Amino acid sequence: MAQVYRTDLLQNALRNLCDSLQGVRAAVIVSVEGFVVASHPPGDESFTEGGSANSSQMAAMAATLVALAERTMARLAQGEIERMLVEGRDGVMIVVPATDSAAIAVLLEKGSRLGIALYAGQFAAQRIRHILEGSLVV
Repeated sequence: MAQVYRTDLLQNALRNLCDSLQGVRAAVIVSVEGFVVASHPPGDESFTEGGSANSSQMAAMAATLVALAERTMARLAQGEIERMLVEGRDGVMIVVPATDSAAIAVLLEKGSRLGIALYAGQFAAQRIRHILEGSLVV
């Protein structure tokens, strides 16, 4: 029987998420410390025009956003974060917590279908949570 590694399962979950959406520039699974757990495209290549952003930078920014959003929601007594959406002139970043220590961040082109992306992000976060907690049966 072939050995299945958790890193391969996480990479496949990200690939499936990205393949199911149009306009994805990149996606990462990020730890609360800001480290890349897995990325799509794999590696740390630049994924923006002019080479100004890569998966490590995206992970660090997503972790910072999650920490700030958690403090904000707690301070305002609004419960735990379900998802975040940051929209810029040229694109959108969606961040969905998967566990207490990891989240998914997806960078999308402007004009992408955000409703579908948010739903797909929630679904992917559930799968990733099961992988990280070791409760996914392959």
